[in-house]
Amino acid sequence: MKEIGPVQLVAIGFDPEAKFEGRIMDELSNLERKETIRILDLLFVRKDAETGDLLALDYQGEELGAIVGALLGFEFEGEEQPAGSTEEEKVESHAFGLSREQIEAVAASLDPGSSAGFLLVEHVWARDLKRAIRQTGGFPLGEGFLTPEAVAVVATELVAMSEIFDELEAEEAATGA
Repeated sequence: MKEIGPVQLVAIGFDPEAKFEGRIMDELSNLERKETIRILDLLFVRKDAETGDLLALDYQGEELGAIVGALLGFEFEGEEQPAGSTEEEKVESHAFGLSREQIEAVAASLDPGSSAGFLLVEHVWARDLKRAIRQTGGFPLGEGFLTPEAVAVVATELVAMSEIFDELEAEEAATGA
């Protein structure tokens, strides 16, 4: 089996007035070209303003939408639902991440008339790091993006570190190193 980097589900909500002009897809394509991430799946959904039903938008069949759709409980015509694992899966005591129930709860939390994009990405950059951590007996304890409040606590230090990195990169570029 091919080794895969860490997989993350990103859910982004949009108000009914959102203007989709291709900027998000352009940036995702840019990240994929740089081999930073690999888009494993993408599905846009909308919560019907009248019924409250969650509707899949622009379902792409085998290309995009089936994996996230299955996590959200969609049954697309002609698609087989994923079967349970045939080999017993070891559940680590330090496992973390989003459960299917939590993913469905995110979708259910949408306001009527609003929409969301559910993006499933592989962090290609982290494949070797993941392998090194596992080979040394390491295990995840937690992960997540820092909230704006948490960043504010260390903002001065982050800006200073960023300036140091910018200076080092400029020096390397000037010396051709």
